[in-house]
Amino acid sequence: MKIITDENKIDEILSRSVVEILPLKDDLKKLLMSGKQLRMYIGADPTGKALHIGHATNYIILEKFRQLGHKVLLLIGDFTARIGDPTDKTATRIQLTREEVIENTKSWIKQLAPIIDIENKENPVEIVYNHDWLASMTFEDVIGLASNFTVQQMLERDMFEKRIAENKPIYVHEFFYPLMQGYDSVHLDIDIEMCGNDQKFNALTGRTLLKRYKNKEKFVFITTLLENPITKEKMMSKSLGTGVFLDMSPSEMFGKLMMQPDENILQLFTDCTYFELAEIEEIKKQLEEGSANPRDIKVKLAREIVKIYHGEKEADGAVEYFVNTFTKKEIPTDVPEFKPKAGDYNVSSILIESGLVPSKGEVRRLLEQGGIKIDGEVISDANYTISAGPEGVVLQKGKIHFLRIV
Repeated sequence: MKIITDENKIDEILSRSVVEILPLKDDLKKLLMSGKQLRMYIGADPTGKALHIGHATNYIILEKFRQLGHKVLLLIGDFTARIGDPTDKTATRIQLTREEVIENTKSWIKQLAPIIDIENKENPVEIVYNHDWLASMTFEDVIGLASNFTVQQMLERDMFEKRIAENKPIYVHEFFYPLMQGYDSVHLDIDIEMCGNDQKFNALTGRTLLKRYKNKEKFVFITTLLENPITKEKMMSKSLGTGVFLDMSPSEMFGKLMMQPDENILQLFTDCTYFELAEIEEIKKQLEEGSANPRDIKVKLAREIVKIYHGEKEADGAVEYFVNTFTKKEIPTDVPEFKPKAGDYNVSSILIESGLVPSKGEVRRLLEQGGIKIDGEVISDANYTISAGPEGVVLQKGKIHFLRIV
């Protein structure tokens, strides 16, 4: 396949959503301009069923490289996921079965379909599974792999330092995670690995191994993580309730984006949309001058992201849903129905049984904060019993979650 060496396109890829390119950005640019087809990949451990829009940034960039003619590989860590990456974890991850990982992978590929042309006929994306080579390594192979690094190098990782300080255990198998991820680069004979800054240590481990095993240089392309520029908190967090996940319905995705603080707008445009950088710069100017309402800009952002993953029609429907629900204070017409177990119409039970709320503790918190409504009336009593007629009643959690109890 012909390799496209358009300098403007290459410059845009090397400057947008990028934290760092190792060893040198200029050297990677020269290689991209040479016309040689490069092999590049991102590795991911499917430890859950849903990706969020922060994960999607890397796949958007990979698709741009694929369109230039380069070979893109999506590495599924069906072996490494069963051990669990200790990155940013102060406790050992729960190990998954291979069957659980494979099921999660199916969900991921479906979610990524709108942003990366996996089944392209001319230059298809190759999906590989590291169980295929890691599971067949002998103990002799593993000893040889481990001999390239010291325990001191492993202990330099922040999460291990924190565990030592807090007197929490570090298991020996966790040291093998960066070794295995590093060996992926060797087996796949990679030119570029793409990752977030939280994976820098693991990616550089691969760079070291590739030099020692094949005397080959590997570029590490580190992308930005979605963080609030003021609080430095992660924008995408399940525990904080701020995550925007790719398996969300159009209206839920739109609503979650509208809940993002104003200061997050520009990075979300940059990392999660196809808006030109010049357009984003104009939006920045409008926000700084006060010539545009941040809420209107956020509607534009939310519509664009919903359009990417659900299409134009669904995006327009999500805007309408939002306007009717939040601006006009109307209850949506397409509220999903839920039928509780016979005789159990306690509001706490229904919230948990329906999946709207994960625990009794969270139910109590929402009730105390006025976050639960029945037909628009705030409910604070955990023992409140719902009485639903033929048309049912609408149970509301927060601003965007509705359920018709029948």
